Amino acid sequence: MSDTQVHSGQGPWFLADHPALDFINTEAIVEGAPHDFWQTDRDVDAWLTQAGLASDEPASDGAEGALLQAARQLRQLIRDSVQQQKAGKRVDWQALNGWLNQATSHLQLTEEQGVWQIRRIYAGQNAEQRLGKVAEQAALLLTQEDFSRVRACEHPACTLWFYDRTKAHRRRWCSMALCGNRAKVARFRQLNAVTRSGD
Repeated sequence: MSDTQVHSGQGPWFLADHPALDFINTEAIVEGAPHDFWQTDRDVDAWLTQAGLASDEPASDGAEGALLQAARQLRQLIRDSVQQQKAGKRVDWQALNGWLNQATSHLQLTEEQGVWQIRRIYAGQNAEQRLGKVAEQAALLLTQEDFSRVRACEHPACTLWFYDRTKAHRRRWCSMALCGNRAKVARFRQLNAVTRSGD
């Protein structure tokens, strides 16, 4: 595998340590070419379920492709917002507020093994509501997290983002398996080439 074939294997990957960043990482470089892991509404639904961000109420039957289109729009908005904030530019808060307005939810009491619990229930009647939890995660990322820890992978052919939760705050790669090891191999090859040329 060449160094430009950065990512391979099944995806999308959950390696960003923040759901909003995992959301934008559903578009990545795979085998050296841009790849969108979402091709149907079912792909988006599967991702939301796997991420624990699916709406709680059953979705009503909407137009085919509506969830896919909405998810791609929200993904681009979150990516733009992350890049703008990282660059110290103005973020379009009104655009994200439009999505947050769709995040309809209410509290519900439940009893589990004799103990009362309270949980927030999210509606999912339309595509925008089904993405409400994602929009909230993006707002929390942009306003409440330490943005110095939000980073793009340092591999030149990688487009993935992550939140650095390491103790030393020195994480450089989306993951060691995907990019870190390949960077080490590339450096090793480069050092060997320099050594051989000096012989």
